[in-house]
Amino acid sequence: MSASRRAVPAAAVLLAPALMLAACGSGGGGGGSDADGKVTGSITFQTWNLRAHFKGYFDGLVKEFEQAHPGVTVRWLDQPAENYAEKLGADAAGGTLPDVVNVSPDLAYPLAKAGLLVDLDREKTAASFKGEYTPEAWKGNELPGLGGTYAFPWYLNTGPLFYNKELFQRAGLDPGKPPKSYAELFDCADRISRQSDGKIATLASSPTIEDFGRYGVRLTDDDATAFTYNEPKGVELLTRYRELYRNGGLDPQALNSTPERAGQKFLEQKVAINPGSAHDLGTFKQNAPSLYRNLGITDAPNNTGKPNMYVMGLAVGQHSKHKAAAIAFAHFVTDRKNQEEFAHKVAVFPSTKGSLEDPYWTRDDGTDEGRVRVASAKMLKGAVNYTPVVMSDEMKTILKNEVAKALQGKKPPQQALDDAVAQSNKLLKQS
Repeated sequence: MSASRRAVPAAAVLLAPALMLAACGSGGGGGGSDADGKVTGSITFQTWNLRAHFKGYFDGLVKEFEQAHPGVTVRWLDQPAENYAEKLGADAAGGTLPDVVNVSPDLAYPLAKAGLLVDLDREKTAASFKGEYTPEAWKGNELPGLGGTYAFPWYLNTGPLFYNKELFQRAGLDPGKPPKSYAELFDCADRISRQSDGKIATLASSPTIEDFGRYGVRLTDDDATAFTYNEPKGVELLTRYRELYRNGGLDPQALNSTPERAGQKFLEQKVAINPGSAHDLGTFKQNAPSLYRNLGITDAPNNTGKPNMYVMGLAVGQHSKHKAAAIAFAHFVTDRKNQEEFAHKVAVFPSTKGSLEDPYWTRDDGTDEGRVRVASAKMLKGAVNYTPVVMSDEMKTILKNEVAKALQGKKPPQQALDDAVAQSNKLLKQS
C-alpha cells in the first residue's frame, strides 16, 4: 500500500471469489511446491501503489536477491491504490494470485480463510524467522479464528495526536500532561469547554471502532464471526461521547467532519486535540506560528495501555509453484536491513526486532519530521491493531451513522449500538 496512507480498503469483496477458487483448485495445482525445497524458479512479487515513488528501491531489492540466488527470477508487479482489493479478488478467482503479495490483515483474512495463503506458523522454514520481528508486529498479522500468521510483518505506522498546549494552559490544565486515559480525556474536554464558554472543543471527530478498542471494548468474538461492541463498556463509551457532544467538548460539526475539516479547526485553534503528521507541522509553522510554538505530540488516549498501530505484510501464496523461493524473497524484503532502509525513505516504521532502538528513531534531530518520527516510534511499543480484520468500509459507515443518531439524541446509545451490530453481523454472515 501507499506508505503515506494509513487506512485500508474493505476486503469483503475478496471472499466470494476466493472461496470459489479454493473449491475449484488453482493454477499452481494442489498445495504448491514444498516450502523447504530448493530456492529456485520464477516468482511474482506484487506491491500496493509503491512504484511511482520507490521504483529504484524495489528494482535494487530484486537485483540483489537474484544475484544471491542465481536460480531465481523475480517479476515485480505494482497495482494502484484504487480497487486493489477487487484486483486481488480477480487474481484469486483466476488462479493468478502472485507468489508474494502486499496485504494488510483485512485483505489477507478472506484469502487465508479460503486456504490461499501460507500459514507462516505452520511452515517450518517460514516459522524459523519469527524471532526476527517484534512480537507486536508478528501478532498483528495473526488472523482470528484461523489459528495462524499469514504474512511476514513489513512496515508499521501509528497515529500520533497533536494538542494545543496554550489552550490547555488557559483552561488551567497542565500542558505537559496530556490525557492518557479516556476518563482524563473527558475531564479535560469538560474543563476546556467550560473555561472557554463553549467556544473551544477538545475533539473534532465522533468515535470510531478504534476508539471502542482503545476504550477496552470487546469488538468481536474470539473467532471474529460476530461483532460484540454493543456490550456494556461500548454503551458506556458512547454515552460519554453523547455527553461530550451536548456539553461542547465535541465540535458541533463532528458528525459530518472529514480529516481535512478537523485539521482546519485545529489550525484555527478552535479544537484542542487532533491527529497529525510531520507535513502538518510545516503547515502550522507557516500559517499558525503561535500554534506551532505551543504544539504537543502524544498518543491517543487508551484504557488498555496499548496504542493503536497499522500493519502491512507480505503474504506467500499457498499454491505457489516455487514456494521456497517465495518465502525466501518475502523474508528478504522484510529483513532488518531492508526494512530499515525502506523506513528511512518514507514515514513508516520497521517491524524487525531492535530496529526502533536505533538513534534514527530515538533522537530528535531538530526537524519537524524527526520530532514526529521519534514521538511516533515510542508509541509502537506494545501497540496492537484495533480494527477487526472482518470489518468492511460498509460496516464502518453503519457504525458511524448509528453513532451520529446516538449523539443527536435520536436513539439511546444501547439501541444505536445494537442496531449497528445487528446490521454488521448480517453482512458478515453474507460474506
